[in-house]
Amino acid sequence: MRMRIAAIQMTSTAHRASNLRQAEGLLAEAAARNAAFAALPENFSCLRSEGEPHPEPETFAPPGEEGGGGEVTAWLRDQARRHGLWILGGTLPEALPPGTKDGRVYNTSPLVDPSGRVAARYRKIHLFDVAIPGGPTHEESRTVAPGDALVLAETPFGPAGLTVCYDLRFPELYRALALRGARILFVPSAFTAHTGKDHWEPLLRARAIENGCYVVAPAQVGRHSPTRASHGHTMIIDPWGIILAEAADGPTVVLADLDSEVIERVRRGIPTLSHVRTDLIFPRP
Repeated sequence: MRMRIAAIQMTSTAHRASNLRQAEGLLAEAAARNAAFAALPENFSCLRSEGEPHPEPETFAPPGEEGGGGEVTAWLRDQARRHGLWILGGTLPEALPPGTKDGRVYNTSPLVDPSGRVAARYRKIHLFDVAIPGGPTHEESRTVAPGDALVLAETPFGPAGLTVCYDLRFPELYRALALRGARILFVPSAFTAHTGKDHWEPLLRARAIENGCYVVAPAQVGRHSPTRASHGHTMIIDPWGIILAEAADGPTVVLADLDSEVIERVRRGIPTLSHVRTDLIFPRP
């Protein structure tokens, strides 16, 4: 089984309408280059710093889409039907269920099939609460509520593990997805410029190598506001850890052809998934 996939790099801001125009052009390019699947980065429809005021409220994204069925999801469904694409919608803000609202939202990654159906939805589990020595401080949990479920989605290429950004630092999540059958791992991200220069590539390649999976990591790049910037370097990596495609600076599309035989060959040669001792690492109480 082979599939051409596009990973999209963006420079999103707090202006939803301009972000969607940018994404629309990049999705059209992916389709024109014969991609069957396109993946957008984290916060593709709106990205700003926590607490940042916005001078034009009418263009700013709403607090959260009710049940994941709001305007941005409708836009993703329309784009999928228009281009005949599977689309991973990076992430978007999703309102908490009725009765549990506390001013926060889920950071949710929807997967839409070419008919416009939402095939899967992953809510980011690990939240970016960090104080980096010599770097920025972030407290994502102030505005985002954590998800509580792993998501393995069926795609034409086989099961896909859905993750987001900071999840990348938790290898047990990816191992769990691989042991459940994942053949491709998605990591839509807005990795900080400060951490990305040292950690982005080695973490992505490690997740691919240790699990014998393709890794697709669409990323935000450049400056989004006076106080926030992202590392970029969108990547598609094969199960051996080879970088098949990497984006330069700026909004762009990178593509690669995924081949299931590569997964089988790597896993036959280094069968880590059959050797892992989960009984020792995660013993039953």
